[in-house]
Amino acid sequence: MAVVEESFKSISPAEFFYKNKEIAGFSNPARALYQTIRELVENSLDATENHGILPTVKVSIRELDVVPEGAYYEVVVEDNGVGIPPKYVPQAFAQLLFSSKYVLRQSRGMFGLGAKMAVLYAQITTGYPAEVIVAPIKSKHIYSFKLKIDIRENKPVILNFTTTSNILGKHGTTVRLITLGDWARSKQRIYEYIKRTAIIAPYAEILFRDPDSNYLLFERTIDKLPPPARETLPHPHGVDIETMKSILKSLADRPILESLVESFQGIGVMTAQRILAEAGIKQEKKSGELTDPEVEALVRVMRSFKDIKPPRADHLSYLGEEIIVAGLKKAFEPEFATAITRKPSVFEGHAFIVEVGIAYGGKVPVVEKPLVLRYANKIPLLYDEGSDVVFKVLDEKKGIDFKVYEIEFPSPLVILTHICSTKIPYRGVGKEAVADIPEIEEEVESALREALRELRSYILKKRKELEEIEKAVAIAKYIPEIANSLSKMYKVDPQEISVKLLELLNSRLKSFKIPSLSSVVV
Repeated sequence: MAVVEESFKSISPAEFFYKNKEIAGFSNPARALYQTIRELVENSLDATENHGILPTVKVSIRELDVVPEGAYYEVVVEDNGVGIPPKYVPQAFAQLLFSSKYVLRQSRGMFGLGAKMAVLYAQITTGYPAEVIVAPIKSKHIYSFKLKIDIRENKPVILNFTTTSNILGKHGTTVRLITLGDWARSKQRIYEYIKRTAIIAPYAEILFRDPDSNYLLFERTIDKLPPPARETLPHPHGVDIETMKSILKSLADRPILESLVESFQGIGVMTAQRILAEAGIKQEKKSGELTDPEVEALVRVMRSFKDIKPPRADHLSYLGEEIIVAGLKKAFEPEFATAITRKPSVFEGHAFIVEVGIAYGGKVPVVEKPLVLRYANKIPLLYDEGSDVVFKVLDEKKGIDFKVYEIEFPSPLVILTHICSTKIPYRGVGKEAVADIPEIEEEVESALREALRELRSYILKKRKELEEIEKAVAIAKYIPEIANSLSKMYKVDPQEISVKLLELLNSRLKSFKIPSLSSVVV
């Protein structure tokens, strides 16, 4: 029997994701339409707030043609961001795994896929090119591109390029795609995503138009932006062998001592000397001369070396109490709202920050269990709730006992959680649930308990106020009778006595910051 020799070949990243588009969330027309909106909106928010610009984002979905698989939709997302330099536009939108985000700094997207996958999906389902219009800040021109992706080569194909005068001085990016989608099946998900994005970003103005010509406007309610994330160096406890090899290769002619000091957080000259001594490497040795066993030994020592400060958190962009509370008040108009931002913590050498917000009462819906809004790096997580670390913390049998905090369900309670890090440990490629890493679980629980303690104090105070009001009302009913009795005894006008008694009662209520009973007829 003749043996048939197998043939081998390599494929480009574009071809890989073309064949495996479900990995990036484009598994069917409904999910693809949602994912397209999500990726483009997140790009717009990163392009604004990371550069100190209050975001204005316009999103439009318009149905064009009905086809057996769904319909062709025109999706347009426009922002007032910093604007991509025109020389990078083709690669930024039509070359997979090309990105400005391959640095150690928190951002919504990390993998250089999002917008490009939306372009790729639109191209393979409808055949239409992407239209991208950019106006960088202070640019005298507006640049317009029509782009496709060369799937085999993973390269951008520029079909058309024009420039016009930027008379009005606008800045930002507009992306227009014609893609296959299913609005009926994705409608609820897209609306929920837009609403939850508006909650976490009350500093943004978002205008949404759906295919049925319905408009939804989320106005800006706060002018404060989150602190910008700044690029930082990797931490020794999070380094792996391949990262170390890459760093050493780029600094091949430099002494290994200098390379460690310049390439990592928390390593000074003395610390570097101790690490190299423990790894058995001479500090004068050139970085490019290290053997594989030496690199492995160096990484092992660095990951376990205890005398290194925890990672800095200036590469993270947390929200803070003011922004979280503003978002909750904007969405729910609660009678009570609070937020907790924990200090930075570390897992596997990566810094992370956990934030929790609580809204109670007011227009918050009464629910059998807390209404939970989950976010990671400011992105709403809408699905796979049961496998998320937050729900492990909220488990009544193993986690939080709400009765301890004076909460009996059904109750009007919303809990918002936000985890920010350069490495969010998602459970799967869908990036909808955060794994129950012990360090993260502990921080989520601590933040939640701290916020719930504030809510308990509010509930107890309110309960005491109600008790005082009930007592005061009960006493007030007898004021006329008491006044009449005293007037007979002391020959004083009963009306004068009634006023004095009411003043004493109101003084008691005032000590509890309760409105007076002046409206009570006596």
